[in-house]
Amino acid sequence: MTQTVGDEVDVLRAAMSGTVLVPGDRDYDEARRLWNAEIDRRPAVIARCMSSADVSAAVSFAVAGGLEIAVRGGAHAPSGHAAVDDGLMIELSGMNTVVVDPQARRARVGGGALLGDVIAAAQEHGLAYPVGAVSHTGVGGLTLGGGMGWLTRKHGLSIDNLVSATVVTADGRVLRAAEGENDDLLWAIRGGGGNFGVVTEFEFALHPVGPMIHVALLFWDLDHGKEFLRHARDVVNTLPPEVNVIIGGVNAPPAPFVPAEHQLQPGYVAVVAGFGSQEEHESVLARLRGGAPPLWEFASPMPYLALQTMLDEANAWGNYAYDKGAYFEDLTDEVIDVIADHFPRKQSPMSVTLFYRLDGAYSQIGDGDTAFSGARSPRYAAFIIALCPVSEMLAAERQWVRAFHSALTPHMVSRAYVNAISDGDETDATVRAAYGPEKYDRLAQIKGEYDPANVFAGNQNIRPVVPA
Repeated sequence: MTQTVGDEVDVLRAAMSGTVLVPGDRDYDEARRLWNAEIDRRPAVIARCMSSADVSAAVSFAVAGGLEIAVRGGAHAPSGHAAVDDGLMIELSGMNTVVVDPQARRARVGGGALLGDVIAAAQEHGLAYPVGAVSHTGVGGLTLGGGMGWLTRKHGLSIDNLVSATVVTADGRVLRAAEGENDDLLWAIRGGGGNFGVVTEFEFALHPVGPMIHVALLFWDLDHGKEFLRHARDVVNTLPPEVNVIIGGVNAPPAPFVPAEHQLQPGYVAVVAGFGSQEEHESVLARLRGGAPPLWEFASPMPYLALQTMLDEANAWGNYAYDKGAYFEDLTDEVIDVIADHFPRKQSPMSVTLFYRLDGAYSQIGDGDTAFSGARSPRYAAFIIALCPVSEMLAAERQWVRAFHSALTPHMVSRAYVNAISDGDETDATVRAAYGPEKYDRLAQIKGEYDPANVFAGNQNIRPVVPA
């Protein structure tokens, strides 16, 4: 395999406007690097694409040479799917252009753009669409699995705002997926992951947001965990549409607004984002304070852009990561008991447990309208994330995630969020269960149409069903 690349790589170089790297080239190690330092894979060739034509040439080269393909957008996922040993990495960071049409409220976004690229460009016009909470996440990987964050209660998932996409398929074709044009492909990429091709451009619908919003952090110590979570559950289940709250277990940041004696201490947090009136925001804060009083709190108006970069430093490149996710219909007393028992067992101060409330606009989309791997009834999405500054800590922290997840399993709903299925956990049975049998079967049939040889298998893989 490596010999084939060595003999033929000049053919790929001649076919691309971008650069092609092989081991030993000056920029090779930087180009293959991923956010999760645990993943250290060495592709035989890296195609740094600048256009859909470049991606088409790279896909055709890999297929002809029998090379496995990995697609690197933001390279942020703990799973490490963005790299492959001895295969071909399609590297999209050069395709990061964002063009905003403020009149039409549309953004055309290159497949290698980061969330921060889109957030900043759209906020110049007071616009946004739902994205994740860390701005150096890639648009592509987040979107193709669903994409949830601060605006999900108000405007749904990223995929609910995806109007069209340009997709390079396994046979090298460049297709447009939109309503009335390859409708089945559009449906599949709205939640079906990277199974159907390489998306080189996304078109999103935008909404008025900010630029200034209301933000607050309220923090409780470990001893008041159960009391806080039960009270917060009652508040979060009845939030107005213009307010969102993420609750979880974290270590207090070493920030100036945190009293010195509480910095880096473990506990429970409610982060409140208000997109409407100050009075409505203050009403939610008052309700959250109605249980056990918080240990400390911070509240201030801030730019929406600042909210979206608040977690960037805590999730910086170079750390060692592992995660698992789950859905719950509610934070029952039994779920809360498990959280209060398992969260304090973590060893790394960087590891967190987060709970997103999914309702409102999220639940106004029909379950079958997209390929998203979670049902649309109101629920909580949970993320148990191990994050370690050194590799020696990761084994114990990975075990903490697995034990925590296992203890929660009896209380979960069956389907899972594919963006929170970690590397090594994506068995065929796991992926099938994530989508449910009806949705998985439809995805497998569409996969058989666009990728019958399973060229795009380096993901939470859907196996193609090829018509007789």
